[in-house]
Amino acid sequence: MKIYRETIQLQSTGMRPSFHLITEQVQEILKKSQVQNGICVVYSHHTTCSVMTQECSFDTTYTGLEYLQQDLVDIFENIIPTCRKEGQYMHPGPQLTEFSAQHGEDKPQTLNTDGHLRSVFLGRSETIIVMDGHLDLGSFGHIYFVDFDQTCARTREVQVQIMGE
Repeated sequence: MKIYRETIQLQSTGMRPSFHLITEQVQEILKKSQVQNGICVVYSHHTTCSVMTQECSFDTTYTGLEYLQQDLVDIFENIIPTCRKEGQYMHPGPQLTEFSAQHGEDKPQTLNTDGHLRSVFLGRSETIIVMDGHLDLGSFGHIYFVDFDQTCARTREVQVQIMGE
């Protein structure tokens, strides 16, 4: 069995959730791996981010989100409102705020509880079957990386690990 791993770097926008279509990058990594049959795991270690498979809705809003992405953002806004002020959520507490400061994050950057909660619902990884050297995404499937942290623009990493023969 062969195991191949690569990282994709992305830049989030801040100020709103960032969606990144990464299907082509993952397909290129699969091609380099030379795995014909197995699995491909696409994973984010960032706790305010998600990886999802979904269809591309093509039409976009004036902010650049596909309609289906905007619908998801709107639904999340109803059930997990964007953190707009200190104390809106219990998180972050004083210990986390102190820990974050020791790691270069200022207080406003810790007000991202909504991003943490939203990523819990979608999950931080997807596993995709590899068949005959292709990602088995079906006719409409695409791979998206979503950064729900709206506090500032950030560089993000997506891990892609392919296992098989």
